This record gives sequence, C-alpha cells and structure tokens, in this order.
Amino acid sequence: MYEWYKQIQTIIDEIDVCIKNHDDEALTLSHLATKMNYSEYHMSRKFKEISGMQFRDYLRYRRLAFALIEIRDTKKSILDIALNYGFSSHEAFTRAFKEAYSITPSEYRQKPVPVVLRTIIKPFDCYLLGNGGYGMVKSAGDVKIYFVTIPAHKFLHIKNYESIGYWDFWQKQSLIPGQDCETICGLLDSIKGKLDDVGGNEANSGSGQVMAFMNEPNGRICSWGIPLAECYGVRLPMDYDGEIPEQMMIVDVPEGEYIVFEHGPFDYETQNASVEQKIEEAMKNFNYEETGYSLDLTPGRIFYFYHDVERFWKYIRPVKKFCL
Repeated sequence: MYEWYKQIQTIIDEIDVCIKNHDDEALTLSHLATKMNYSEYHMSRKFKEISGMQFRDYLRYRRLAFALIEIRDTKKSILDIALNYGFSSHEAFTRAFKEAYSITPSEYRQKPVPVVLRTIIKPFDCYLLGNGGYGMVKSAGDVKIYFVTIPAHKFLHIKNYESIGYWDFWQKQSLIPGQDCETICGLLDSIKGKLDDVGGNEANSGSGQVMAFMNEPNGRICSWGIPLAECYGVRLPMDYDGEIPEQMMIVDVPEGEYIVFEHGPFDYETQNASVEQKIEEAMKNFNYEETGYSLDLTPGRIFYFYHDVERFWKYIRPVKKFCL
C-alpha cells in the first residue's frame, strides 16, 4: 500500500501539471493508466481506495480549485476562466462551483470568504503515513542557529491540548467534526495573504501552513515542564480583516525575538530521523548563557515548527534577554 500511495501522488502531480498547461488530452484515466503501466480498472479502483473519490470527481474538484484561485487573484472574466478549466459554459461552471463551495463564482469574487478546496492535498504524506528516515542515514548538512526579530502578526489556527506530534495531532482532530486534516488544510489554502506562502497561486499547495506550540495553562506538560498546546494554522498580516472560519481562532502575536534552529533540504525517506535527531541535539546542547538570551517561557508565547523537506526543517523558539 505504501508504494501505491507514492504512485497515486505521482498521478496527482501529473494532473496538476496538465491542468496548469490546459492539456486536456492528457487528463484522462486511460492516458494516465497507460503512463503508469496499469489497467484503467486497476488504477481507478486504487485511486478511489486511496483518495476517497472517483477519478472523474477528483479531476472536477481539482479544476474548480485552480479556477477558484484565478477568480480570487485575477481580473479574468468568469466565462474565460470556466472555459480554460474545461467547463462548457458559464452556467455549467457556476453550478459546479456552487455545489463544491456553496457560493457562486461572482459572489466569491466580490467577497472571497474561506472555503474548503475539496481535493486531497497530499495522499503520499510520509509524515502522516509514519514513514521516513528509519535507515538513520546521516545528513551532510549542518544545523544553522541564529536569532531573528519577527514583526507583529496574526496567527489563525486550530488547537489541541492533548496531542503529541503531527500524526497524533491529526488523528485527534479527525474525531472533531469539521476539523480533520483535509477540511482545515483546504480552508487555509483558500486564504490569501499568508506570510509564509511561497507558492499560493496553486490550489492545495499547503504553502504557508505551519505547526506551532502555544504556551498555555491548559496545555500538555512538555519535556521542559511547561504546558504547551499544539496548533496548526497560518501567519497573517496584522491588518488581515477577512472572515475567520467557525472552527478556527485567531490571535495577535506581538513583535518578538526568536532563536532559529534550521536544517537545509533533505530526503524524507532516508534522512528524516537523522535530521530530527540532529536538530533535537542542537536545541538540547545550545548554551543560552553565552548569548545574553534565554528561552522565553512566558504564557502566550508561540513556538513555530516548519517541516518542508524541499527547503528546510526548522524550529523557531521565543527568547528574551537576561534580566540582570
């Protein structure tokens, strides 16, 4: 099954390329099955088993997700967008759009409220599948350690007081109606202006979404002896005034100083465990006394965690200067 997850992810990546290139001839089950050396029946069955929907339904939702981004971010006519994404008419596009997002394209353009981009984001999510780095292959890269001042911003998020780690977080969130991984990530992807977004022009990119730990009295006691609540969300500008999804909350994060422990790009399947160990050791052994700073364990401060194998793995911890 692990290999099938990888195969379906390859297919989904291929679909995205074809949609962006408007290559409709390649967007058929027959074409993709031939490319993967499988029968249409076998691939269709596996696709539904892993993605949770028929191939044709996934393709329709994916086209709608890309169209939604263009409606939000461009001034192209709705008819042109509809035709570019394979819909026969303005009316057909409007019906499909409203069925998927409970709002018409013209209404959404006037007021782009958060909606769930209803496609699978990452069928092959090694982190959720519990795979990666078991071989303990050592990374050649070092952990960079540096201080930064992060300007004031907002943090839109969901929160769990009992989870321990990314996989456990989503396992527990899936038990709460409307707070499963697909719904939350889909909502966050539809929000424009995320501070950490490096590719927000693509639907369901996951770009700009981060894990965080918030120092809260009701949180789980961590290894340092302080209560932390695990969060997932996006950082937004202080002037963000868009709607807040009903299952989320938003807080103002004042300007503050932080220390960053960062490792560069790595191969998840072979290096994840060794990179994690390397960063954990760097954080454990760091001598704050030599810097004039200490870890800031003040209630309300936020610890950010970024895990993007193509760019970096980094922990961002709040700090404060020594009080002499």
